Amino acid sequence: MRGAAMSLTAAASGLVVFLLSVSVVQGQDGWGVTCSSSKICAVKGSTVEIRCSYSYPSTWHGRVNTLEKTFWFIKQKDGEPVDLTTVSEYAGRVEDLCGNNTCTLRIRNLRESDSAVYWFWIKTNQAPYSGLPVTLSVTDLQVSRSGWSTLLQCLSSCSPGQTSYIWFKNRQEVKKDTSPYAYFSYESADSYSCALKGYEDFPSPSVCEFTQSLPLT
Repeated sequence: MRGAAMSLTAAASGLVVFLLSVSVVQGQDGWGVTCSSSKICAVKGSTVEIRCSYSYPSTWHGRVNTLEKTFWFIKQKDGEPVDLTTVSEYAGRVEDLCGNNTCTLRIRNLRESDSAVYWFWIKTNQAPYSGLPVTLSVTDLQVSRSGWSTLLQCLSSCSPGQTSYIWFKNRQEVKKDTSPYAYFSYESADSYSCALKGYEDFPSPSVCEFTQSLPLT
């Protein structure tokens, strides 16, 4: 997990240098990109949507300013950002849905390798513009139990406070909390699993057979 975090940081740092090197318009009146979230944690196998709205001035430096292209990218080639819809690893899984100055990146059947820093880019006939990055973490949920302890932990790569956890007992929702920890009583033949809020259809594998051992006599 630490290695993944370092790779995301490195990717972000490299792209910031790239953006500065091509003189991207920043902080100017009429230009703007606003995304629904800067950090997203999603579950392996599910679908995620990253939504950004944008604006640009109709005139720039005394000339008509027209939109030429919008796209999402996570890497560059030969000094230019690469449209994510053309990347082979995302083939058949990614959609870029745009309308009314809003674009939504939809990625289906998420893989842990999709964890990356995503950028939304607009380009007019005069200048490119990019908003702040969106960090996507894709996790494979597991439930951890320590010995006979009644304390369960929903293991994920999500940052603390980034999401809420849903707990299920025998496939029925019984608890919702921002903490990945939960206490349950010993009950024979019950099963417990967890999920992330918004991804309830993609729960962890169940932990079963909560049986209480009797002391030796």
